[in-house]
Amino acid sequence: MTPGTIAEFVYRVPGSAGGARPGAHRGRGIGPGLDIAAHRRLFDQPDPRRLDLRASLADPRREWLVRTTRQRAAVTLEAIVDVSRSMHAGGGRSGLALAADFLDALGYSAFRSGDAVGLGAFDRAAREDLVRPPRSGRGAGAAMVEAIGTCREGEAVGGDLGGLADCVGRLAGRRALVFVVSDFHFDLEGLPRVLERFGEATVVPLVPWDPLELAPPDGRGWLALRDAESGRRRHVWLREGTRRRWREAVATRRLAIDAAFGAHGVAPFHLSGRFDAEALSRHFLEGAA
Repeated sequence: MTPGTIAEFVYRVPGSAGGARPGAHRGRGIGPGLDIAAHRRLFDQPDPRRLDLRASLADPRREWLVRTTRQRAAVTLEAIVDVSRSMHAGGGRSGLALAADFLDALGYSAFRSGDAVGLGAFDRAAREDLVRPPRSGRGAGAAMVEAIGTCREGEAVGGDLGGLADCVGRLAGRRALVFVVSDFHFDLEGLPRVLERFGEATVVPLVPWDPLELAPPDGRGWLALRDAESGRRRHVWLREGTRRRWREAVATRRLAIDAAFGAHGVAPFHLSGRFDAEALSRHFLEGAA
């Protein structure tokens, strides 16, 4: 990707889209398209342009048959972004900065597919001031990035699962593709109940972690640590046993997040340091989302 360009990724919606607005996804409605839905008699649908000679010759009643097709449809995309204190933390690019990169790419990808995209956000509760209703067009990504850009680290508070649950209510059971962007540095015990509330929506979790979280620094000595979510500080003596427990804790937490979503047939997309649009495309194309 050259400097100044916006990343684009490929996404897909399981099954077929039921919207009436034309788009790029397999639809359920009958209309102009390439996906054959059924054959009808030419007498019932007098459109010789759709005449299917092969099907007509194979018809036992020797009827002239025409093809009916399904119209490609647009879908609605939603991004729900965690803007709590831990998403501001980081030694390099914070989780919120990675979220902004993703939102920029999401807006552009939706524009290219003719889909509408909206934004929700949460910390301890839903952030109604950051909501952006679904819209289509080139500027949708920029509007979402601008919204989360108003969040200041000094004003951030801790987050919890209740804030995400509040955001789900705004979807009101709509069939949509929902991206949840969070580091999930909070108690996951109630996550299954929250996922059930998404109803027919398809959920894609994105988990941005700071590279400094994944591996302890080199060397020995006292290390000052701050809990990213609560802000509490403590000191530890960095030695080999500490490094081992650090790496084990990271692996255990990642497995816990994967297991919590995996129980509902959902595979999280992990990212660290930068947003990789090609990797997210593979995540969809390999059937993980």
